[in-house]
Amino acid sequence: MKTYYTPVKDIDRKWLVVDADGKVLGRIATEIARRLRGKHKPTFCNFQDNGDFVIVINAERIHLTGKKWDDKIYYRHSGYMGSIKSRTAREILEKTPEDLIMMAVKGMLPKNKLGRAQLKKLKVYAGADHPHKAQQPEILDI
Repeated sequence: MKTYYTPVKDIDRKWLVVDADGKVLGRIATEIARRLRGKHKPTFCNFQDNGDFVIVINAERIHLTGKKWDDKIYYRHSGYMGSIKSRTAREILEKTPEDLIMMAVKGMLPKNKLGRAQLKKLKVYAGADHPHKAQQPEILDI
């Protein structure tokens, strides 16, 4: 059996809009990652980028369950000794709410060149406005 490979000219990429208002972060992130990778298409190929573009609006109104707003801590490290930084989910939501969704989806994508290319197709906005109206995006209910 041969591996199916979709020619690049035959890849059909759609633009989808997801409203994050009142949605749980992990549940919305799994569906976004699935759409970015193209796993919902019959032409899915794990070594090829054939997913859709996803626009997320109202990122500032995302929800977390339980006490995760204060208990969930995001770390980053510059590589120098003693330079680890930590922020809670609530602090990230107040400063840059787009980063919560970006980090959640990034963790669900492959950790290689393909995953970085797929993450570039994700556009996240804190409010209800987005500059991608010319692409005529479809509304995706999650």
